[in-house]
Amino acid sequence: MDRCLNYQLIRSKRRRKTISLQIKEDGGIFIYAPYRTPKWEIEKFINEKESWISEKLSEQQRSIRKAEDGFLYLGELFPLEMENNKSERYPLKLSFGKFVLDKDHIEKARDLFIQWYKREAKEKIRERVDYYSKRLQLFPKAIKITSARYRWGSCSRDNRLSFSWRIITAPLSVIDYVLIHELVHTKEKNHSKSFWSYVESIIPNYKKHRLWLKENGYLLRSYLRS
Repeated sequence: MDRCLNYQLIRSKRRRKTISLQIKEDGGIFIYAPYRTPKWEIEKFINEKESWISEKLSEQQRSIRKAEDGFLYLGELFPLEMENNKSERYPLKLSFGKFVLDKDHIEKARDLFIQWYKREAKEKIRERVDYYSKRLQLFPKAIKITSARYRWGSCSRDNRLSFSWRIITAPLSVIDYVLIHELVHTKEKNHSKSFWSYVESIIPNYKKHRLWLKENGYLLRSYLRS
């Protein structure tokens, strides 16, 4: 591996038995290793991961550049165009495969996008939760849309569900996974074997959607920071 590689080494005194690495959303590389692991073994691990690290860093940069070319909604990227639509009620709208923003509201674009996403999230998420609630006979006490950046969804002890509006930028199949995950928590309060078995009975390929969030979550988290 190139000696110019910058990474942060974190040694653990806990039961960690293997070396692992994580690439953060800002491109930072973190190496996790058992406390007494010799340096040569860590370097050997990094050398073996050279191609994978380079590929992931390049993929991350490509995704960021692509996201800057438009705005995500339900996993699809839509370009933004400015027009003189003179609509006070709908200065921002999604129409015919593109976002359209009234030129008189350019300075408020960020706030308008956040408001638009929140409205869409509230409508779409409530609609999907209602569908799966009836199908699974799991009924939450309430549903709330939040601005959380690091928690896509949560379920309180009294079965109140919360979802980040940012999840509306993910593909619908991923959104459904998040909703079902929290709905199952109304019955199973922890991540036990029975919890994951129940989730799998509803979404056999749930691991695919969980992996998507792990690999692409940095795009959703960085969206229109608020």
